[in-house]
Amino acid sequence: MNAKQSKIAVVTGAGSGVGRAVAVELLRAGWSVALAGRRPRTLEETAGLVPEGACLVVRTDVAQPDDVAGLFAAVVARFGRVDLLFNNAGTFGPGGVPVEDLAYDAWRHVVDTNLNGAFLCAQAAFRQMKEQEPQGGRIINNGSISAHTPRPNSAPYTATKHALTGLTKSLSLDGRPYGIAVGQIDIGNAATDMTARMQTGALQANGEIAPEPVMDVADVARTVRHMAELPLAANVQFATVLATTMPYVGRG
Repeated sequence: MNAKQSKIAVVTGAGSGVGRAVAVELLRAGWSVALAGRRPRTLEETAGLVPEGACLVVRTDVAQPDDVAGLFAAVVARFGRVDLLFNNAGTFGPGGVPVEDLAYDAWRHVVDTNLNGAFLCAQAAFRQMKEQEPQGGRIINNGSISAHTPRPNSAPYTATKHALTGLTKSLSLDGRPYGIAVGQIDIGNAATDMTARMQTGALQANGEIAPEPVMDVADVARTVRHMAELPLAANVQFATVLATTMPYVGRG
């Protein structure tokens, strides 16, 4: 992909983990990438991993409508269009808290980030992709294995990830008239700071604590790039990428 063909991506949660890995993968492939997240320092660190890349760093809290509007305005002002939104920003919330002890504020924080934030970013992307010339683009939502099967004491995270699947399906249908393809990647045990505890011990459905295998986050990034670089006439609706021997298939 040369400079004239460079496509424009927005990656939320780009300061760490899966978001950072995907942003780096796209930059190295010649994409221009807007790095969005709440911590400018970590976004700058991501940008520094590909110093030759075409980057735009935008401090963004995806749960704030004004921040999201500002993000997409900045991207269009710099690059002229949006070809891809990787809707990645998310939080586990308080881990291991029984549902009866879960504070409402903690529930609301996870919902605001994982679901409301994904909606706001997708809505802004839709508006831009519908109006730009040539029309269209792609949205890839970061779901989770928890979009299918929960872990113990994970009600906020699991609920939002199940809801994200519904959002993906609805957006995919609504995007058809405008050449907007929408898919979802469900990731299991990629090695990031958020999943570091899994290698030392994670609570299982039977109440035991057991270490779980993880996979290289770069394998996730390559999968997202494959989804992103398909022609808009083709779409990976749902993809599941997981550590081969993690307990997901037999969870419970």
